[in-house]
Amino acid sequence: MTEGFNIQRDEKTDSRHNLTWHMMEINRQKREKQMQQKAFTIWMSGLSGAGKSTIANALEKRLYAMGKKTMLLDGDNVRMGLNSNLGFSDEDRVENIRRIAEVAKLMNDAGLIVITAFISPYRHDRENAKQIIGDGFREVYVSTSIEECEKRDVKGLYKAAREGKIAQFTGITSPYEIPEHADVVVDTAEMDVETCVNHILEQLKSLLRESV
Repeated sequence: MTEGFNIQRDEKTDSRHNLTWHMMEINRQKREKQMQQKAFTIWMSGLSGAGKSTIANALEKRLYAMGKKTMLLDGDNVRMGLNSNLGFSDEDRVENIRRIAEVAKLMNDAGLIVITAFISPYRHDRENAKQIIGDGFREVYVSTSIEECEKRDVKGLYKAAREGKIAQFTGITSPYEIPEHADVVVDTAEMDVETCVNHILEQLKSLLRESV
C-alpha cells in the first residue's frame, strides 16, 4: 500500500463510468501567459503530394524564428509511432484523425501552437477534430489539384494506386471531400512555399498577435 493512500480496486475501477476529470491548478491560460502566446491548432488538409508537410515545416521555422513555441504533427511520422497499429480502412482513418485531434488539444492545453499535416479526407472527421480542439482550430486547405499531385508523385504512391497495389488511396480509389469553409486556402501549383507561408501567417495574424 502506498503511504498516505488507501487504494481499493475492483472490477469497476477501469470502467469509463468511474472516471473523473481532475481539475489542475496550472491550466492552459496560465501556460499561455507564461509562454506569452495564444495556443491554437493549424490543421492542414489536402491530397498526398499537395505540399502539406513542406509548408508545415516552413511555417514552423517561421514561427520558431518569431519566438513562438510550436509542435508539428506530420501524418507519416505519427503513423510510425502513436498510430502504428492503424491501417487505412475507413474506420482506421477515422481513429487516426480522432487521436491526432486529442493530441493537438493536449498540446494546446500545454500552451503550444500546433501545426498538423494530414490528408484527413473526410469532412466529418475534420469537423470532429474541430469539435475536440475547440475554438483554437484553424483549417488550412492545401488545394493543389490531383493532376499536379500525381505529376509529382514523390513517393510513387499514385503510380502504385493506379496499378492496384494500394487499396483505399485518396483521390484514386477513395474520395477526398474538399473543405467548404476553410480558414485559409493555398495552392502549391500556383504559389511557392514562402508565399504560402506568408499567406497563412497573414490570415492568422490576429491569433498570433493576441495578448494573453
